[in-house]
Amino acid sequence: MLELAILGFLAEGPLHGYQLRVRIAHLSGHARPVSDGSLYPAINRLVAAGLLERRSEPGASAARRHTLSLTGAGRDELLRRLREADGLDISDSTRFFTVLAFLSLLPDTADQHAVLRRRLEFLERPASFFHDGDGPLRAEDTGDPYRRGMLIVARATSRAERSWLREILG
Repeated sequence: MLELAILGFLAEGPLHGYQLRVRIAHLSGHARPVSDGSLYPAINRLVAAGLLERRSEPGASAARRHTLSLTGAGRDELLRRLREADGLDISDSTRFFTVLAFLSLLPDTADQHAVLRRRLEFLERPASFFHDGDGPLRAEDTGDPYRRGMLIVARATSRAERSWLREILG
């Protein structure tokens, strides 16, 4: 998801590495902080693959700054990743929110809706954090107040997201 976020933010315009790190941190929040140790190797991989261009320019002091921008191949790769989002990109909420943050970059509404339908199909499958011998544990069936809380919050979140998805999909 880090590479998708890099490509997505650079599709909006050139950025310095620090600016990119701040935007990614705001997107992923406290759940998945981004470190320089993961960001810069990902940038280097994308540059080596011809998906990003790095331009050196003078900094405010003696240090030079590197501006990153998306290449045509990088834009194509971003659109492919968005169009083909599936698996963990659909089932993991944080990863899906990264897809969702850039989904409007797909020019074809049908492609956008295909991704949203995959998420809705995932959310409509019965699921639970916990299972008893007979299947998924419902909030009403647990005596543990904290597990009950998890299940109640997850149910409400899922219900709200399904409602929004149905509204968007018409």
